[in-house]
Amino acid sequence: MTAERSLFETVERGHTIAKKEYEELVPDLRVGLVNAQYDLRRSDFAVLVLVAGDDRMGMRDLLAEMGDWVDARYLRIHLFGERTDEERARPRAWRYWNAMPRDGETAIFIGGWAATTVRERVDGTISAKELDRRCELIRYLEETLVADGMLLVKVWLHLPKKELKRRLEKRRKNEDKSWRIDARDLDTHDRYDETLPIAERFVNATNTSAAPWLVVESTDRHYRNLTVARALLERLSARVAPKPSTPAVETSSPARGERGVLETLDLSSALEDDRYEVALEEGSERLAHLTQRARRKDIATVIVFEGWDAAGKGGTIRRLARAIDLENQRVIAISAPTEEERAHHYLWRFWRELPRDGTVAIFDRSWYGRVLVERVEGFATVAEWSRAYDEINGFEEHLAEHGIVLVKFWLHISHEEQMRRFEERERTPYKKYKITADDYRNRAKRPQYEAAVDDMVARTSSKLAPWHLVPANDKRFARIRVLETVCAALEARL
Repeated sequence: MTAERSLFETVERGHTIAKKEYEELVPDLRVGLVNAQYDLRRSDFAVLVLVAGDDRMGMRDLLAEMGDWVDARYLRIHLFGERTDEERARPRAWRYWNAMPRDGETAIFIGGWAATTVRERVDGTISAKELDRRCELIRYLEETLVADGMLLVKVWLHLPKKELKRRLEKRRKNEDKSWRIDARDLDTHDRYDETLPIAERFVNATNTSAAPWLVVESTDRHYRNLTVARALLERLSARVAPKPSTPAVETSSPARGERGVLETLDLSSALEDDRYEVALEEGSERLAHLTQRARRKDIATVIVFEGWDAAGKGGTIRRLARAIDLENQRVIAISAPTEEERAHHYLWRFWRELPRDGTVAIFDRSWYGRVLVERVEGFATVAEWSRAYDEINGFEEHLAEHGIVLVKFWLHISHEEQMRRFEERERTPYKKYKITADDYRNRAKRPQYEAAVDDMVARTSSKLAPWHLVPANDKRFARIRVLETVCAALEARL
């Protein structure tokens, strides 16, 4: 027996439950599910049930039964078929993040990333190597959701080929049910032999301790429905049950070198007015041309700005935006999360803001807030910001896999220059709105922020998404450096 067949080979087969016994067991199971569902409403996590497999007819029956057993007001069912044009214009996981349940609610994904990945390999859309890569990204996705507290229950309904054939023939002969057989049901049977080993490979590759698969033989509908419902109830009851509090365990940051990464920048870098104007005009024309080419080739661009307060992010963003056609760009200013955003994983709101193919999104602050301000100000626990580095790397790998050009900037100014700009803002009527008490409070914590930036750059600067640290004491120099860097990234991609 090969490792790839292990999960399917260990499935318990031949189980049947008589109708009378089934009807006797369902009432208690239904009460348990409804009670657990109401307990979930008062909890701080969401439930996601992923149902996939080769028994498409059984999925419909299972959903119908489950819909009768729970309160449908707090249940969302999403059927993922072929991607729409809007979905194809963004990374593959975009449509799943848009459908994620908020804390206290349950969602059932039919097919989801499991069915899509297996089908694309069977159709030859992706190679065996690409299948392995896709499985790696899916593990990133699932581990990210589970680490944030989501209860992820994955169910694979497995039906032997002979049983699938028997059901199809039975429905063909039944005039009342024959219309329910669609092309996908027939295709599942016709390509069963080539699909099964790919499905086994996928299930075993994405079967992790954080998100294990429950593989259920679906021959007997009573056994299937009870097995899935019981598994869901068992895991949900275990999660909503009160647990004894345990002290938080601190995790240490990696040791910093004698000099932080920001201390290596030459803040004396400057640009004269005349050279600046020429470089700005030439660079703007170059960027306009490149973004138009990217538009024609359906290549999206994401530009991320982080940096000190008053480092010049706003002015730099304005110069970039002027060079890009209005219908081709969007600037996203990130502030404190809303109540709805706090009820989801912190990456949820950033997934929803991703640009469609051919367009440009400029983020004024970004997902790096989790490892910067949320870390320093204590808005995220040590465990949350410590695992965020891997979560962010996984997120950015999804962007790279889709072909998005990702350019990340940290604008760096000295402590003294920051204070000079603060005072200038205080004196300038149209700039007073830019300065707040939070700016001075953050300034007092500069050493902590510097340590956080060091860790951020060390852990999230990769070949796919490197950090560009820009000396910004001279605003003109910083703007041209950013402009040239974005152009270079687009040229490399084009």
